[in-house]
Amino acid sequence: MSPATFPAPLGKGAATRDVIIERAYGIACSAGLEGLSIGPLAQAVGMSKSGVFAHFGSREDLQLAVLDAAGARFLEAVLVPSLKARRGLPRLRAIVDAWFDWVRDNDGGCLLIAAAAEYDDRPGPLRDRVVQHETRWRSDVARAIGLAIDSGELRADTDAAQFAFEIYAVAIAVNHDAGLYGLETAVARGRRLFERLLASYSPTA
Repeated sequence: MSPATFPAPLGKGAATRDVIIERAYGIACSAGLEGLSIGPLAQAVGMSKSGVFAHFGSREDLQLAVLDAAGARFLEAVLVPSLKARRGLPRLRAIVDAWFDWVRDNDGGCLLIAAAAEYDDRPGPLRDRVVQHETRWRSDVARAIGLAIDSGELRADTDAAQFAFEIYAVAIAVNHDAGLYGLETAVARGRRLFERLLASYSPTA
């Protein structure tokens, strides 16, 4: 969701927890999780601050809920469609394609990547939750790599965790360059790098 396309403020009766999270997610995509503030958010959804606090006991609880919503959106957009592809390289390619599409569809920036930068050196529940989401996703990618190893499409000695790290590095670079040099150029370079990595792990390399 682009942070620039918010719906009009809603009345108190319609401002449910999900609506609050939706609005907060849009704000966080633009200003980061640290940019979330209960007062402005309450005004944006047409509620009192106490009304927002009825759904979230603290600002940190709200931030955690938004972070979880971002993780769920990411998996729904990237992992779930990829599972339709055949196990092995087709599924791994589908994951990378959907990941690049995620960058394309989130021109305000990826909240998960932004949160990793915000909290990488700040111990606490938010950093722990970021690590939890990151660890799960890398495990999902490593699992797809493992299936490609099992199918003989990648070398038997491929280190799945290492390859997952390298694919993640490609996605980070695409996300970084998309805003600076243009999305199409960033995605094209990312695809070339991914193909080079695949070739390096090919059984015929």
